[in-house]
Amino acid sequence: MSRRLGGLDDVDPAAVPLPPGTEVTTGVDRVAGDRVITRGAVGRVVAVADGWIDVELVGAGRLRYRRDELTPRKQGLIRYARRRADAWTRLAGGVVIDAIVGSRLWGLDGPGSDEDRRGVFVLPFPWTTGLVEPPGDLASADGGRAYWELGKTIRQALRADPNTLEMLFAAGDQADAVRDPIGAELVAARDAFVSVEIYGAFGRYALSQLDRLEHDARLADHRGRVLGWLRAEPTLSLDQVAARLVEAARIVAPTAADAQLRARDYVKQLYRSMYDRGQLPAREWRALVAFAAREAGHFEPPREQRPKNAYNLIRLLDLAIRWLESDETAPPLRVPDALRPTLWAIKRGEVPMAEVVAMARALTPRLE
Repeated sequence: MSRRLGGLDDVDPAAVPLPPGTEVTTGVDRVAGDRVITRGAVGRVVAVADGWIDVELVGAGRLRYRRDELTPRKQGLIRYARRRADAWTRLAGGVVIDAIVGSRLWGLDGPGSDEDRRGVFVLPFPWTTGLVEPPGDLASADGGRAYWELGKTIRQALRADPNTLEMLFAAGDQADAVRDPIGAELVAARDAFVSVEIYGAFGRYALSQLDRLEHDARLADHRGRVLGWLRAEPTLSLDQVAARLVEAARIVAPTAADAQLRARDYVKQLYRSMYDRGQLPAREWRALVAFAAREAGHFEPPREQRPKNAYNLIRLLDLAIRWLESDETAPPLRVPDALRPTLWAIKRGEVPMAEVVAMARALTPRLE
């Protein structure tokens, strides 16, 4: 019998990289204040530094572990992590453009801001001749560096993809971003990718993000209500919470029974999605009740609902407007001084999400 059942036995779950965002299970006990968090706790990697991995654990907050004390929570992650790490090891030497992007490019960085880099890599010829499709992306273990394959970069640029155009124009203004003549040729041709496609690409991307932000703002409001009710009254049943949600959220449905059913479905989606993100130990109502009693006051919102995503939406709308109105090939990528204080306030979470949505809605007509 083969000892490589499923093709995974040759991949060590205790050795594959665990980048931020990976769901993991702990293999040792840890002391957290006056509690002992026993092995088998579920969490999500939030930082990797100096040989240690910080994990946000369900019901326990952030704790630090060694790599050999953690395993990926889902078996499929092992294979993905190994392929990603192997691609990085073998192809990172083919990077031809390596530009600083993100908050440092936009003039919105602070003392603790990370340095994000995006760029382009070229595949060695043998990687292009096999039957297996080669990697189209490279990413470092910490997620701070990411690169697109040359052909993929060109296709994205032809579509006026916002992130790709930003990277190419940023590289042209940074002395050490271009590492190879191939990268130099691509940067020299960057003006050729500027077209009316910017209107559609930037506009569609921004509007899709805006629709998601509005949707998630509504869901976050419901989530806060449900967790608050359960923390105050842990004995509430699912039906009782659903009935309250019908009234509080003003759920409209053909009948009262239909409204109650919609509210029940939302609550079920809530604890299922929290389980999928590693925030609940089980996909069930009792786990949500227990979470509310312990952690409702420290609930971390989903990634798309965080202030960083909201301020980036406003920044992107502003850039698209300036790009379409500019007589130059590309406007400055640095955020205008007049807008910077507003974006800082949004990034710090000082602006309610409803106001951010209204601000974005007010900007969208200027894309016309």
